[in-house]
Amino acid sequence: MSDSIIHLEGIRKSYFMGRNELEVLKGISLDIQRNEYVALMGPSGSGKSTLMNIVGCLDTASAGKYILNGHDVSTMKDNDLATIRNKEIGFVFQQFNLLPRLTALENVALPLVYAGIGKKQRNEKAMHVMEMVSLVDRSHHKPNELSGGQCQRVAIARALVNDPSLILADEPTGNLDTRTSYEIMGIFDNIYKNGNTIVLVTHEEDIANHARRVVRLRDGLVETDRANEKLILHK
Repeated sequence: MSDSIIHLEGIRKSYFMGRNELEVLKGISLDIQRNEYVALMGPSGSGKSTLMNIVGCLDTASAGKYILNGHDVSTMKDNDLATIRNKEIGFVFQQFNLLPRLTALENVALPLVYAGIGKKQRNEKAMHVMEMVSLVDRSHHKPNELSGGQCQRVAIARALVNDPSLILADEPTGNLDTRTSYEIMGIFDNIYKNGNTIVLVTHEEDIANHARRVVRLRDGLVETDRANEKLILHK
């Protein structure tokens, strides 16, 4: 556990439908080390989305312990969870989640606004991460002037701008064509090579094959957890 960025111990999650209890996670224990690239897979109903929400501090477990980068988040209240989430995690979603009235640069800089960083410094930092995703020339365009792949590059830059401990990507290529998906996964590969930790949630085998380790869930439990033997490498 010493160098774990994520330490999950006996994580359970139940929802109540009237008087009926639905147990979605049934005791997940998992460690993810710094600078690991892990794909989280599983069929619908396996619990992967629920687990992702807990790992992302968007939800809390019903039971069990979760240590995120040395912080015990298992018992934190919503306000503290929000602070940890903003500081420790960069999110990339399938739907991009960009604000339509802001330019690409303003969207990328948004987490720095919440962190209280001045305009000059946040624009410099935002431009630096836009350079990392090869999008400087589109920095003053709004989302409706960008392609799907460009919007996802903006979302990736926004996830990186706060120097988070963890990048959490939920079906990041779900809205993209095959060629663009391959380009986006190339960016994730470079992010990993730069020393970042990535947890990728996907149901697509070819996307999961970019990760170095694949954890498969079934019926609320870890079914398999092994190194990826079909690794796709980008030059």
